[in-house]
Amino acid sequence: MRKSLRGRRIVAVGTLVALLAATTAAPVFAATSPVQDSLDVLTAQDGVPGAEAVIQDGGRTRVVRSGTGDLTTGKPFPRNGSFRAGSVTKTFVATVVLQLVGEGRVKLDAPVERYLPGLLPDTRITVRQLLQHTSGLYNYTDDLALSDPETLRHRGADPAELVAMALKHPALFPPGARWSYSNTNYIVAGMIAERVTGHRLSDEIGRRIARPLGLRDTYLPRRGDEKLPAPHAVGYTPIGGVLVDFSDYDATMAWAAGGLVSTPADLDRFYGALLGGKLLHRTELAEMRRTVPADELGIPGARYGLGLGSIPVSCGLFWGHEGGVPGFTNLAGVGPGGRRATVVLNQQPVPPAAGKHLLAATDAALCSGQ
Repeated sequence: MRKSLRGRRIVAVGTLVALLAATTAAPVFAATSPVQDSLDVLTAQDGVPGAEAVIQDGGRTRVVRSGTGDLTTGKPFPRNGSFRAGSVTKTFVATVVLQLVGEGRVKLDAPVERYLPGLLPDTRITVRQLLQHTSGLYNYTDDLALSDPETLRHRGADPAELVAMALKHPALFPPGARWSYSNTNYIVAGMIAERVTGHRLSDEIGRRIARPLGLRDTYLPRRGDEKLPAPHAVGYTPIGGVLVDFSDYDATMAWAAGGLVSTPADLDRFYGALLGGKLLHRTELAEMRRTVPADELGIPGARYGLGLGSIPVSCGLFWGHEGGVPGFTNLAGVGPGGRRATVVLNQQPVPPAAGKHLLAATDAALCSGQ
């Protein structure tokens, strides 16, 4: 749900502390592998409690871990444990909407007004502009950044409430004028999916994506569902200079923009199926991959399609999405040759250097060939 790897936070936090976490994992890779080395930078140098990479290449799944999943007990990062996937949720929501496009129930270039009359003051905003972050809608989580995380832990929200929070602010620019990441876009997109189908977004994600792909540990929590399923690493958020366990909370404050719960192996399978053409028709997948420059991310060559981003890596091009909500940061997607990788950190926000090192770890997972 974060604005970008270098971007704004969902909540205000205290001063980050430097924690040197011991490497307690038993990685599949040798200790000198590029993947292990890159994860060790995140834990030993950046002070992130723990990190895990789950890599799928053909029928092989490999796991590399570093640091700890629990600062109190010293337990290692659980192998393929549940975590809060943040803005990776956007790819799932875009997939649902594009399936509706393929069914003729939604038009990408139709105004939002057609599906949600009276919701947005600017009736020119289209469905495509929501999915591509070119609507100009204010990012509602910028307001949440002014709140103490603990005051938000059990708050929850309805989608219309989150949109209203954004609409208190003027538009950033006319629809289609430029690109700017806004979580508000995906709250509205989720509302369209619910209005068109007549079903909860959580049910549509389950019916259209999770169950067909066998993603048994992937779901969108409903209001009041605050527990993160075991096994999971403890998700930490720095508050007042101390890392606080933020594993459990009401994620409807993020909902269609970042509320998903999943596992690394599930995300690897999802992105492999999506980019492999198993979830969308060729036409809709091509629309998803039609990108515009995403210069705001501060990553050379970064581009954004419809709920899917692309970033150059050392062996070619990565397609996927980054995610960050209190407790967890991740980057998940597919690289050249169809190799899939998800790298998860059990802290968010993370120290500034960790964003660059997360990219490096993902590059190593996709390109090192080990």
